[in-house]
Amino acid sequence: MSLPNAPTNDTTLNIPRLLCFHGGGTNSKIFKVQCRGLEKALRETFRFVYVEAPYISYPGPDVVQVYKHMAPFKGWLRWRDEDELRSSPEAVERINAAIKIAIDEDDKEGATGEFVGVLGFSQGAKLAASILYTQQQLREVMHERSGWPPFRFGILLAGRTPMVWLNADYDGPIGTVDAAAVSTAPTDHLPPMLDSQKLSVPTLHVHGMQDPGLPLHRKFLHNCCDSSSTTLLEWDGSHRIPFKHADVDQLVQEILKLARGT
Repeated sequence: MSLPNAPTNDTTLNIPRLLCFHGGGTNSKIFKVQCRGLEKALRETFRFVYVEAPYISYPGPDVVQVYKHMAPFKGWLRWRDEDELRSSPEAVERINAAIKIAIDEDDKEGATGEFVGVLGFSQGAKLAASILYTQQQLREVMHERSGWPPFRFGILLAGRTPMVWLNADYDGPIGTVDAAAVSTAPTDHLPPMLDSQKLSVPTLHVHGMQDPGLPLHRKFLHNCCDSSSTTLLEWDGSHRIPFKHADVDQLVQEILKLARGT
């Protein structure tokens, strides 16, 4: 894709848009705060559109310490056995409705830029990748459209297996789970994804080297994504969004490189 020149005013209404998915146990407002450094650095290139998850959730790790005043906390997928039970069709419907609300609200604000990519953190990275994956399979195997914008790339920060199948009309490919599953459950029982069915949409994987979940993030990269379409960025951080200038700058350069290649 071609990237825009710097705008002559403060508006981002006509530049390409990224659909952004927060982690489990937070919400879109918290994610906007967490991404403030990244969004500021990319403000002349992308407009960030934050989606609010549809389900009330137990707060994520360390969320209450900083963001207690920003409740309620939300989630996309079940991540504890005691989380509210739901059917896969219902979960898919509510996720799609949340996406539509975010897009419609941004359109009403006057935004006209094309949605070109997805960005997600933790559970939101799993969801963002699963959207790309479901869209890819529907297009290439079922020869159908997904109903989402035709995303070209994904920015996945601390994503983990398994890939979630987000379509209620067809069974998911080998190695995926449905949207009603506990997203943090062990995946050893799942058969491996076929190489021919891995995610091949270009993705940037961002891994914090101090993140306790690093082995799971690496497993997601290698087991679910075609190596020819992935870029890995490792940084000296834990389970969070980079916010120091040097870390953000490195991430920005990789995002721009990814976008220009699509």
